Amino acid sequence: MIYLVLGLVLFLGVHSVEIFSPGFRSRAVEKMGEGAYKGIYTLLSIVGFILLVWGYGVARQDPILVYAPPVWTRHLAALLLLPVFPLLFAAYLPGRIKAAVKHPMLAAVKLWAFAHLLANGMLADLLLFGGFLIWAVADLISVKRRPVVRPVPGPPPMRYNDLIAVVGGLAVYVIFVLWLHVRLIGVAPIPPM
Repeated sequence: MIYLVLGLVLFLGVHSVEIFSPGFRSRAVEKMGEGAYKGIYTLLSIVGFILLVWGYGVARQDPILVYAPPVWTRHLAALLLLPVFPLLFAAYLPGRIKAAVKHPMLAAVKLWAFAHLLANGMLADLLLFGGFLIWAVADLISVKRRPVVRPVPGPPPMRYNDLIAVVGGLAVYVIFVLWLHVRLIGVAPIPPM
């Protein structure tokens, strides 16, 4: 469990710098340069992610039950997870979805974490998904309190970005549910019949 906790602290900690110290990134870039800052940030994120994934896998081998969710919560979780991949796509494909949701990546993380908390009741699940849910809520609150920064003008959104986000996101959802989840995580979201 210690590796999972260390991974969460490192990974979410690196991604929380602006929550707890607004302007830290700007000051750090000014001191060490953008390349060095991004390199350290990336390295710490990767190490944290590896510890998190490995620690979660180790913790699942010796599970500690915190609560036993009823079977119907799995169905609710599957429903709540439907928009997660389209929201992730929309975060990088500016369009109406991104404009309406404002922070589609954080919305996706919140839905992903909450849905998994509904369907899983082991301590490792509570730490992993609860940690990400708390982080996403705190980051959203922080983003709303930060001064508005004018985005650098880029190319206009492509006409079909929303369609690509929805169709591509739902396709990835289906692939993940039917094939990838069991291969990457070791748990079949839809038990074989």
